Amino acid sequence: MNGSLKASPNVVDVKLKRGPAGLGFNIVGGVDQHYVVNDNGIYVSKIKEEGVAALDGRLQEGDKILAINGVSLENQTHKHAVELFKNAGEDVQLHVLKKLPDQKEGPRASSSLSHMGIAVTVVGAAALVAFLCVRHLRKYF
Repeated sequence: MNGSLKASPNVVDVKLKRGPAGLGFNIVGGVDQHYVVNDNGIYVSKIKEEGVAALDGRLQEGDKILAINGVSLENQTHKHAVELFKNAGEDVQLHVLKKLPDQKEGPRASSSLSHMGIAVTVVGAAALVAFLCVRHLRKYF
């Protein structure tokens, strides 16, 4: 394993045996298509119903896959990560950072928070301008 993959209580190893339909999950992310803002990691985007990963139960949508068969997925393109999964063989060892229960997924979560921040700022600025205008007009009436 790469020395940059630090041990954590949220990091687990998951061993899966490839089934007829593969490993039973989809991935997103990579240096060329960030799934999480400022993070080029590879994430589980979908667990396929009745697939190997769903039947195993340990892998969940939103988990970050740190390594496959001892090969780090850090700083990999999405295409290269897909190739690593395709060529991983029948027995696949995943080093996984589990998604925290309150952790939001993907860029949608981050962008919706930033949109909310912008909206609050605009509404606050409008309220301040209205207050100052009313205060200024009171001098004349």
